[in-house]
Amino acid sequence: MNPVRYRSLPRLNPVMQGMAWMAASGFVFALLNTLLRVISLQMNPLEVQFLRYFAGLLVMLPFIARVGLRAYSPNGLVGQLWRGVIHTAGMVLWYMALPHLTLADTTAIGFTGPIFIMIGAVVALGERMMWERWVSALIGFAGVLIVVGPQMSASGGYYDLVMLGSSPLFAVSALITKALTRRDRPEVIVVWQCITISLFSLPLALIDWAWPSMMQWLVFLGSGVLGSVGHYCVTRALKAADATASQTVKFLDLIWMTALGFLVFSDVPTVSTLIGGLVIFAATTWIARREARGRRDGLVSG
Repeated sequence: MNPVRYRSLPRLNPVMQGMAWMAASGFVFALLNTLLRVISLQMNPLEVQFLRYFAGLLVMLPFIARVGLRAYSPNGLVGQLWRGVIHTAGMVLWYMALPHLTLADTTAIGFTGPIFIMIGAVVALGERMMWERWVSALIGFAGVLIVVGPQMSASGGYYDLVMLGSSPLFAVSALITKALTRRDRPEVIVVWQCITISLFSLPLALIDWAWPSMMQWLVFLGSGVLGSVGHYCVTRALKAADATASQTVKFLDLIWMTALGFLVFSDVPTVSTLIGGLVIFAATTWIARREARGRRDGLVSG
């Protein structure tokens, strides 16, 4: 009797791998933001910022202890420090504006991030400008505006600009991460992100410090796990593919947030939310099919 031969599943090409990792990070960060939304209503947001990254470092300590500190030494500390400074600055602006803006305004401004990253990747990293990715990103952003447009108050004034200022900082942080993946492993980058942001956030947290309760510590430990997993997924995405490719699925985050808002906070999605979600899903599906088709054509022509 001849043995049964199993045909192995085709391996995802690097672009599809990057998109898959970035989509997974969006789901993980949606879970994290749901958790932090609860705890931020109880504590100083800048203290929440520090404890969220400090908890991320705590949950990584067993992995560091298992293989030793040397395995987590970066190939160059300057880049890690710069990334920590810039990401912390972006988070400070984000938290400064958050109490003064509606959720719709915050969501719309936050989704400018992928656009900044794609522009920066072309200018700073020399990545190719593929029209399909730009079209997908713009359609995804249009889907976001369909969702948040009817609810946008435009009453934030000065704080709209403060929130907008955080987006290019987060984009620069992502581009530095992309550069760091060329010399450091994803887990090393995640550990040093927790170290640097905890270090730079601590002075701000001490301004209005209140010791967390035992339950709040458990929430922070959970956020540490989710945050570390989410940033690991982002780092894997940036390592696998161009930043312009991985950003095309970021608009799926709105779908994750809408679903969790309904499940956790009983936020019923509006008609505009459903329509915008379909637009985002269509744009993401289209670019995924284009990238997969390009891979197949490349294999045929090669």
